[in-house]
Amino acid sequence: MFALKSRQDGRQEAMSGRFLVSAAVGNRIVLPRWLRRPVRALSRIDLDGLPVPPFAATALTAVLFGATAAYGVVLGGHSNAVIQTVTAQGGFAVDDVHISGLRELSEIDVLGAVGLNGWTSLVGFDAAAARDRVAALPWVQSASVRKIYPDQLEVVVEEKDAFAIWQHGSELSLIERSGKVIAPFRGGHAALPLVVGRGAPEEARDIVAMVAGRPVLADRVKGYVRVADRRWDLRLANGVTLRLPEKDVGAAIDDLLAVDARQGLLSRDIAAVDLRIEDRFVVQLTPDAVEKREAALKQRLKGASGRRI
Repeated sequence: MFALKSRQDGRQEAMSGRFLVSAAVGNRIVLPRWLRRPVRALSRIDLDGLPVPPFAATALTAVLFGATAAYGVVLGGHSNAVIQTVTAQGGFAVDDVHISGLRELSEIDVLGAVGLNGWTSLVGFDAAAARDRVAALPWVQSASVRKIYPDQLEVVVEEKDAFAIWQHGSELSLIERSGKVIAPFRGGHAALPLVVGRGAPEEARDIVAMVAGRPVLADRVKGYVRVADRRWDLRLANGVTLRLPEKDVGAAIDDLLAVDARQGLLSRDIAAVDLRIEDRFVVQLTPDAVEKREAALKQRLKGASGRRI
């Protein structure tokens, strides 16, 4: 009897609630047509009759604290660190890094640019940012960084090609064929041509190619010196300097090589050969050669004077 009465009382309260909702809607707000049915459905719910599960308050409190903590993490910008820590503990920590394409760089240089630590997770790791850091290394032409789940990274590097050694003042730098500086010279590239002076890196490609096309001369050249950013001097391994003209350089070199083939000019005791005059060579002797020449002339004069007597 009591249960029946209670149930009926609940129905009456529910009906009263529906009446109040309807009255409130009717007296105050006219709801849109699409919203009327959901409101009616909600008004039929008997909230007093819903069973409350045990520990509901504890669960709601935990949800509230969890939501508050998550909000604080996101607001403070720590979400990535949390993701890294959680996923690393879950088996996604980077355990293997495969690096390929290295010639001049060391793996330590690349790993430092990738930015790993002992608990870096593959899930939150920014591969694009790591690629940009690797590509910014002095020797790197291009780079790619790829994540391989669950715990591997693949780094592929394409390095720049050193074309020449550039001497500017007391400093030495390695340069590309385009003239761009790669990195300071630390040794290990003895076979590369040496170019010297202001403007030399940008203009070196043509003169080096021209000399390389003449192996007889290329084997003797020790350095290419840019003079007043207008022309070149060639320094040979035996100390002879060839002063090249601004124009028609190839023709002047060919004429010199023809004379050298007949007379062995470049093997003599000379300091320089000036090729800037179109129809002749001006040869500068070394100090020792000058002394020998003067002594020979004096001896010749003495011999001539003795014959006159």
